[in-house]
Amino acid sequence: MAMTMTQKILAAHAGLPQVTAGQLITVPTDMVLGNDITTPVAIREFRRCGREHVFDREKIAIVLDHFTPNKDIKAAEQCKVSREFAREMGIVNFFDVGQMGIEHALLPEKGLVKAGDIVIGADSHTCTYGALNAFSTGVGSTDMGCAMALGRTWLKVPSAIKVELTGALRPHVSGKDLILHLIGEIGVDGALYQSLEFVGDGVASLSMDDRFAICNMAIEAGAKNGIFPADEKTKAYLAAHARESGTFFAPDPDAEYTRTVHIDLDKLDFTVAFPHLPGNAHVVREISEKIAIQQCIIGSCTNGRLEDIKAAAEILRGRKVAKGVRAIVIPATQKIYLEAIEKGYVQALVKAGCAVSTPTCGPCLGGHMGILASGEAAISTTNRNFVGRMGHVDSKVYLASPAVAAASAVKGYIASPEDL
Repeated sequence: MAMTMTQKILAAHAGLPQVTAGQLITVPTDMVLGNDITTPVAIREFRRCGREHVFDREKIAIVLDHFTPNKDIKAAEQCKVSREFAREMGIVNFFDVGQMGIEHALLPEKGLVKAGDIVIGADSHTCTYGALNAFSTGVGSTDMGCAMALGRTWLKVPSAIKVELTGALRPHVSGKDLILHLIGEIGVDGALYQSLEFVGDGVASLSMDDRFAICNMAIEAGAKNGIFPADEKTKAYLAAHARESGTFFAPDPDAEYTRTVHIDLDKLDFTVAFPHLPGNAHVVREISEKIAIQQCIIGSCTNGRLEDIKAAAEILRGRKVAKGVRAIVIPATQKIYLEAIEKGYVQALVKAGCAVSTPTCGPCLGGHMGILASGEAAISTTNRNFVGRMGHVDSKVYLASPAVAAASAVKGYIASPEDL
């Protein structure tokens, strides 16, 4: 029977010749991920399993990134629990302040995910690693705790939506515009418990950073995971970061999909998601009024990579952030931060009037480093714009690409690079 990319990966791990949508299976995990919010709960569940040791101290990653550097006493205590557990269990892939990054940018950078892997993480945006032709998905802390003990998890095999890409992106238009457009087209529940499988000639035009951003937000359409086939860009990335490339999986030509969505990248335009859903997508050039912003956030597990920092720096270089706008830039990892300094991006951003932060999830979840007050609006490269997501329940968050966010910071209202 024909299978999708996701189904092939799940079948291989389950030791089955084939799997079908809706089938319940148990699979071994190649990486189990937690952060400073979810790990303490998972540790409690791990203890309840009665195990004295984790299943494999090299196949667990704990990244302290959400409320770090610690914003308050509670955050400090959460991190302390995670540090002590990592030390007790000898967790090899433990990343703390000074060595950490935002988890979904850090793991690929460190080569901890390879093609064909199954990765589960107690964070909904774990679906990021589908960019590497892996199956990755978010789970609850209970599942994380059990997986740390047993090295396996259970899954229901998802059906799939084919997203067929043709053409190539125009200058400054990015993977973030693509995923916002897609969610706007199919809705925030349009791919509920399905795999979003990106295929077609247009895939070749997308950078790896584009693909990470696209898979990262698959969950915002309700998807179980997002995934790309492996091509030369995938293989080059894995060769540069991972100890081994893994096993590559392609969909069968006659694989069954619940629907097919066609996107012509040549026609894709700058897109913004209005409050209060990622699916509330609007093309910037079609916005009829000037929507003022008080804050601009460039960073997060979606758009804090080097290409993102570069895009913002190129637009802001020689310009100034508009009066009344707070522009905050957060490189996703220490390596990205250092490269951004070496390439002059940070200098350009600071001269333009941006605050540049150490890696942290910070404002994305309303944690710290950029909380909104009542009535304020932010344009942000993060992944969610729910009510109160970045602060006060009467604030608003508009989701956009780094290029659009940077252009908006210069203008003081939502704008695209073409408006400068």
